Amino acid sequence: MRKNTPDLADLYQQITNRVIAALEHQQKPWTRTWHSSQPQLPLRHCGTPYRGINTVLLFMAAMAKGYRTPFWMTYRQAQALGGQVRRGETATTVTYSDSFETLDDNGQGVAEPKRIWFLKEYKVSNAEQTDGLPARFYAAPLTRPHHARIAQAEAFFAHLRADIWHGGDVPFYAPRLDFIQMPPFESFIDAEAYYATLAHEAVHWTGHPSRLNRGLATKRFAEHELAAEELIAEMGAAFLCAALGVDSDLRHDHVSYLAHWLRLLQADKRAVFTAAALAQKAVDFLHSLQPDAAPQE
Repeated sequence: MRKNTPDLADLYQQITNRVIAALEHQQKPWTRTWHSSQPQLPLRHCGTPYRGINTVLLFMAAMAKGYRTPFWMTYRQAQALGGQVRRGETATTVTYSDSFETLDDNGQGVAEPKRIWFLKEYKVSNAEQTDGLPARFYAAPLTRPHHARIAQAEAFFAHLRADIWHGGDVPFYAPRLDFIQMPPFESFIDAEAYYATLAHEAVHWTGHPSRLNRGLATKRFAEHELAAEELIAEMGAAFLCAALGVDSDLRHDHVSYLAHWLRLLQADKRAVFTAAALAQKAVDFLHSLQPDAAPQE
């Protein structure tokens, strides 16, 4: 891994610029728009999902190149599995964040511990860029009837025990009354659109003061607070839908937020990292409500 040194370009700005470029072309870079027989979250070679901003970065790369398999790995990891990245293939940059503790003078001659956060980058390649991997790393197309209920998604949202009403033409979350309003299932263009929309509203639902109380976190965005909350819900829905195996790029009404998201990212080079982290936290909370969830530490 390469350490973040003064000679290394500002990674926060570099990644933010990539997201801005996608939004300027009216592309939401945190979504995937095709089916696969594999889970759609980007996965490490060992099957562990990537998280936060790395999910966004790998969604972007998969969308640009049309990769259908979710597996990403370093050159050495591919070799250890018997594979070989093809000559001429371009790797994708992902990030690694960690911290260390040092002693810092408090101004009164006393050394006090101080935690320093740092960001590193490293390169990974998709399984489709690699020959010779075991068959499980290569995805096969998945087909599903358009309006068939998806059992896994149905069970997931039922276990949230959220107050979900059906009726009307507009989906929304009402924070003061704490309920989700959804149009009838049959009114959506297909099942994927219904679950993607419900996922978006469910991420909003996590921000209620009785749950994650996200308003305290989004206030840091000042006049961009509403745009930030919509960005968190968009990303969170994409992460959740990928885990549930359904498409998520179906909220065309949110194209209207593109200009607001662009202003937010242009004003704060770390905003996309913060939004991705908050989206991941919301999705983790939704998963924690499932009956098979691991106990919270």
